[in-house]
Amino acid sequence: MLYCLSDTHLSFSTDKPMDVFGRSWDNHAARIEESWKRTVKNEDTVVIAGDISWGMDFNEAREDLIFINSLPGRKIILKGNHDYWWATANKMSNFFMENSINTIEVLYNNAYLCENKILCGTRGWINEFGVKSEDERIIKREAGRLELSLNAGVELRKNNPDAEMIVFMHYPAVFGGFINYDIVDLLYRYGVQRVYYGHLHNVRKEQLDEEYIGIKMYLTSSDYLGFKPLLIE
Repeated sequence: MLYCLSDTHLSFSTDKPMDVFGRSWDNHAARIEESWKRTVKNEDTVVIAGDISWGMDFNEAREDLIFINSLPGRKIILKGNHDYWWATANKMSNFFMENSINTIEVLYNNAYLCENKILCGTRGWINEFGVKSEDERIIKREAGRLELSLNAGVELRKNNPDAEMIVFMHYPAVFGGFINYDIVDLLYRYGVQRVYYGHLHNVRKEQLDEEYIGIKMYLTSSDYLGFKPLLIE
């Protein structure tokens, strides 16, 4: 089975209680653990689409990542806007090895084959406070990273021609009046039909763009899902 959950916002080593954002976040780490263990088996895979830990560096994020590592299944993680602890692939690999973190892999300029699905993705970006030149630069950079991931997916598909490419992002590609045309163009050109994303909180189903030019989009923020991983396949 393949699942997705984003915005776990763990803070075992930092003073960042999420219940300041509302009662829905009460004891959220324990609720994630309970739902995860009830849902996910060791042979399953869970994509965590960003905002994993409030830690500012590896030291602060260590307990959060060890907690995720201890949960059942294989985890594939990607960066969110609050993942300040995130580092280069080599540094993360070394950190995982030093801390016996052996069930977590990183989705970053690459792709993974999972059963009959090819998993691609990037963090993305959204102009939340008006368009600035810096936003445009970041959007172009994130589109480039997504294309690297999609190209890696195309390579995997050569030996798995029936595999569907699914994209995971932290930011939505479409939300309200915002459309990330650079990202949407790539999704359309590479034939992606499903995108899973996080970042959004305190939103209602009717506020979401669930489909755009034939591309279906699913919000997987943990509070939106009631802290239970969403079954993809």
